[in-house]
This record gives sequence, structure tokens and C-alpha cells, in this order.
Amino acid sequence: MSANNIENVRNVAIVGPYSSGKTTLLENILYLTKAINRKGTIKDGNTVGDSSPEARERSMSVETSVASTQHQDIKFTFLDCPGSVELAQETNNILVGSGAAIVVCEPVVHRVLTLAPLFKFLDDWEIPHLVFINKMDRSDTDYRSILDALKAVSSRPLVPQQYPISQENNCVGYIDLVTEQAYHYHAGTPADPVPFPEELAAEEKAARNELLETLADFDDHLLEELIEEIEPPQEEIMRDLKQELSADLIVPVFFGMAEEGYGIRPLLDALAQEAPAPNITAERRGLKAKADGDTLAQILKTYYTPQGGRLSLARVWQGTLTDGMTLNGVRVSGVYRLMGAQQEAIQKAGVGEIVALGRMEGIKTGDTLASDSKNSSFLPKADILPPVYALAIAPENRRDEVKLSGAITKLIEEDPSLYWEQHGDTHEVILWGQGEIHLQVSLDRLRRKYNLPMTTGLPQVPYKETIRQSTTSHGRYKHQSGGHGAFGDVYLEIKPLSRGEGHQFHQTIVGGVVPKQYIPGVEMGVKEYLDHGPLGFPVVDVDVTLKDGSYHSVDSSEQAFKQAARIAMTDGMPQCKPVLLEPLLSIKVSAPSEFTSKVLTLVSGRRGQILGYESVEGWKGWDHVSAYLPQAEMHNFIIELRSLTLGVGFFKWEYDHLQEVPEKLASNILATATSNGDNHNGNGKS
Repeated sequence: MSANNIENVRNVAIVGPYSSGKTTLLENILYLTKAINRKGTIKDGNTVGDSSPEARERSMSVETSVASTQHQDIKFTFLDCPGSVELAQETNNILVGSGAAIVVCEPVVHRVLTLAPLFKFLDDWEIPHLVFINKMDRSDTDYRSILDALKAVSSRPLVPQQYPISQENNCVGYIDLVTEQAYHYHAGTPADPVPFPEELAAEEKAARNELLETLADFDDHLLEELIEEIEPPQEEIMRDLKQELSADLIVPVFFGMAEEGYGIRPLLDALAQEAPAPNITAERRGLKAKADGDTLAQILKTYYTPQGGRLSLARVWQGTLTDGMTLNGVRVSGVYRLMGAQQEAIQKAGVGEIVALGRMEGIKTGDTLASDSKNSSFLPKADILPPVYALAIAPENRRDEVKLSGAITKLIEEDPSLYWEQHGDTHEVILWGQGEIHLQVSLDRLRRKYNLPMTTGLPQVPYKETIRQSTTSHGRYKHQSGGHGAFGDVYLEIKPLSRGEGHQFHQTIVGGVVPKQYIPGVEMGVKEYLDHGPLGFPVVDVDVTLKDGSYHSVDSSEQAFKQAARIAMTDGMPQCKPVLLEPLLSIKVSAPSEFTSKVLTLVSGRRGQILGYESVEGWKGWDHVSAYLPQAEMHNFIIELRSLTLGVGFFKWEYDHLQEVPEKLASNILATATSNGDNHNGNGKS
């Protein structure tokens, strides 16, 4: 690609809440620009986007779909991102490499709040974005109210570039606020110019003044024209729109009805004329978008195709990326332009283009790729979202256990917000993610791609136990079965320790009543018992001291003293008033201030201990609630939190300490563990 062609490349992410119509918008863009000759629908499951079985089963985007087209001599790559809050990691990863974004939303005032985290991410990363208010035919709210709601969740000023024309409460067209030309929508054809509707003159004038005054905040010349009541030329207005959008200083607003194809053309025109060229985006990242010189790219997404091939979606920031070249020591085995599930092999890609690379083994999502091994550039990548929901999983066929770790590793390469662990206390394989839908999609992929159907359940809570009082216990092991026998005899003092001190072993033997070579056996017997205390759980915060004992010169052995120690512990521990302990998590819940009281009720209703709440720095109108929450109460916490906060509430957590379980609840846990035949851990609340 020559330097001149850099100006003719745009890559645009399509983002927004679930069900806002992003995939339908992409389909209509592709149809309008003749990239496809027939429009598919979500209902029929034949759209370019959402081509995976997991997406079509749910009628929702579950991973990014990529499609390329051309409009006004501009080469566009559109990236249709998932809208579910549970799949936000994927969207964030894609946005980091995007030159601009279309934020798609519905004209429903109370749902606009769901855009707040997305706007925050876009603003923090200074990603230019436009708003497209979709489904205007289903709106029962006036346009002004929708704009006001959008302004309340954006830190950038919103600039409407259109004003709706309505008849009998139906949106039938729009007025272009730059040219002041009115248009009516028509099915299957471009909107027709119509005479200016004089009944909307006052509203249109107010909206246009708002547009000009906002632009004048960034242009002194335009401000002078407005003060002197000079009508600015359209060229000047368009130049300001392009400059301010490219600098992420304003958010232009458009509207339409994607399903009918209305409003698509003016949106595309605006992207072609106003969205920044790749060199502008590169400069914002501190790079020089040179078409020649060393190649610099970044991986935005990793795919494992149904045929098992690995594809890495890459944004080219600098230089030219060619098939067969070596990046980070890995040879590129194929460069592809994507159209949904279809791949078109190409020889090279230039600055600003987003293409798929074949077989980039060992390269992860977010990695910076360079052709020069000495290049130390490191492009920033989106933070990994902390896990908030978990399931214990196991293969339906136990013989498949050997395949599980490899398959999950590939899942995590596709989706870095997944995390898995083999829990040290419960011995379960636990899959962590962002919510129930997120994990179900992942389990579907395990079944379809890797033939690994799984059984699932609630993760067991890693309860512990400790003791309240001290005791002294005697253990004697004596066994005779011909030849040498076995003999070990110990006296142990068992005492509680302060919370968090773990378990300790000491010995105060004098006179050699227990020879030194046998004392390690005593310690081993004590530690083995503490793995499974009188209540059936690992024991913590206990001090055991070997005080006395005796031995036999022939029959004693380290193994015999180990058995004697276990006997002493088995007899003594029940006398120490054992109690059940549960893990407490330190959590920080973030939500809009209007929901803070509901969050407090939610936490306290789950036996949480509120530590306080405060405003979130950098988030206007949001609060942090700090608390301790029992891990047993965490499982569905994120589901209830999202339900109470229109899906936007989130939390971070970490293990903090162990706390004694209330007596009545402890009795229920122990009874359940006994009835289930579970001698290690009880299950948390479902």
C-alpha cells in the first residue's frame, strides 16, 4: 500500500448493548455497499455476522465478526462486537485496535444507562465514536429526551447531525443539520430530498445552533462567526466535525432503522468524511504510520476455526505485512481478509488494515508483533476483566480428562477473560468467567470444537476448621504379626493459634524418650491428620507439641510413630471444640449511585459486612461499595447485581480471611456434607 492510500482506509468497530441491532446494521451496510447481494436476517440465521453455531442458537453475537467493503473510495473493515456485558472483554480487545466506533443503541431512555461502561472505555482510550440510535420506528420517547439521556452518560459532548421528521409519531425522515436539507425515507432506495418542513423550523434551528456552538468550543474562528451572526460555510462545519471527531472531542449522533435500511447511507457518508485516517489513530498511540520501514502490528483476537486452524486477527500499525514474513520469530502462514466466516487470501496488508494471520503459534491476543527483532515497541492492550462467576466442570467421559487442559488452553487463547484452576482443597476443575451465558458459550465450544461434553455443578466452598480450646492426647500404636512388630507411643499437646497463623509443630522431648530419628514420623502423622479434621475439612491455626512418649529398641520405627501421632490427633481433636470456618472475600462493587441502596441491601442480604461506600473517581454518578462477602454467597452474586443495575454493575474481589460460620448454618453444612458422603468440603448456596 502506498502512502497515499493510507488516507483511504478505515476500520470501525460496531458496539453497543445486546439486542440493539448491531449485526443487522452491519448486514445493511454490506448490502448498501454491494459487498453482498442479498440481506440475511437474525431470524433466518443467514447474516454475515454471527455465523457461529453458538451465536445462531442464541440469536446474539458471541464473538467478533469481521467484514470488509468499500464506500466513497474508502476501504472499510467493520468489526461487529458482542453486546452482552458478559462478553465485554472481546469488545475491549477489538476497540484497542479500532480507528473509530459506532455505538448502536435503542431509543429507550432507561436503557441508555447501559452505555455508561462502554462510553467510559472509549473515552479513556480516546477512541473516536459516533452514536447511531436504532429502531426509531419503535420509539415512544421524543428525540430530545433520548439525547439528554445520552449526554448524561458521556463525558464527551454529543453533537446531533440530524433532526427527525415524524408523522403520526412515526419517524419518516430527517433534516441534515449541516446542509439543512430535509429527506424522507423510502424502502429499497436512497432517502429523497423534500421541502423543508416549516413546522420544525424552531426545533431544527435550536438543534443546529447546538451543533455549531459545540464545535465553536474548539474553533475560535467559528466562534467569532457565531458572535457576529455570520453563517459559517458548510465546508468549515464539515472540517470542524472531522477534526473534532478525529481528536475524540465530540460524539456525532445519527439515527435510523437498520432493519429497514433507513439511515445507513448518511451514517456511512459521515464515517467516510469524518472518521480519522489510520495515521491519526497511530499518532494517538505514539506511533508514526509509515507505509515503508519496519512492520508493527497487534493481535486483537484469536480464532480457532471449525477445521482446527488458528487465525490471529491483527491490526497493522506501521509498515506492510506480507505473507511469509517473520514477526516475533514466527512465520506468517497466510494473510486473509475476512467476510464473516469466509476467508480471502491476500498477499499483503498495509497501515490501518485489519487482517487475519494464519498459524501464529505462541502469539497471544494483545501481543505486539514486529518484523525487527530489536524493536522494543509495546502497544498497550485492554486489561483482563476479573472473573466473577464459576462452575465446577468435569468431562462426561473420564477418559477425556487428558484432553481437557489442552482444549481449555485454546478457549482461553480465544477469550482471555476465561480462567481455570484445579483447586488445591476441593480437587475440582473450576472454570471462571464473566457470567452464566459466558460460561455456557464456552462449554458449547468445548463440546462442538473439541468433542468434550462436560458435566457442571456449583464449585464446592473450600471450608476449613479450627479449634477453640487446648488438650493433651495420648496415642499408642502397637502391632505384632510375627517377626519384628511395630511400636510407637506419643503424648501431644494440642492448642489453638490466632487466625491466619496456619499450623505449627514443636517437640520438647528430653532424655531421648522418643529418639530423634522418629520425630519426623510424628510430625508427618500430625500433618496428614490436619488435612482432614474431625469435621471433615482441613485444619488451620493449630499448634501441636510432642511432649513425651516411649519406644521399643527393636519394634519402633518412623512409620509406627506416624501412626501413633494420628491416633493421638484422632482422639484429641474432637475434645478441642472444633469449629467450621468459611473464606471471606474482600469485594468492591461499582454501580450508578441511583442503585447504591439496592447494592447495600444485596450485600447485607447475603451475610455481607458493609465496610463503606464512596464515589468512584473518574465515573460521574457512580459509587464503590466495599464489603466482606462469604465465598459461599458469591455464586450468583453477579447475576443479581446485574439484574438490579440494568446490567452495568460490576465488582472485583480477592480472598481476605477465614471467619467462623454461624452455628446454625454450620450444622446445615455439616449435615449436607454427611448426607452427600462428602468428607472434604460442603457445597455453597445455589
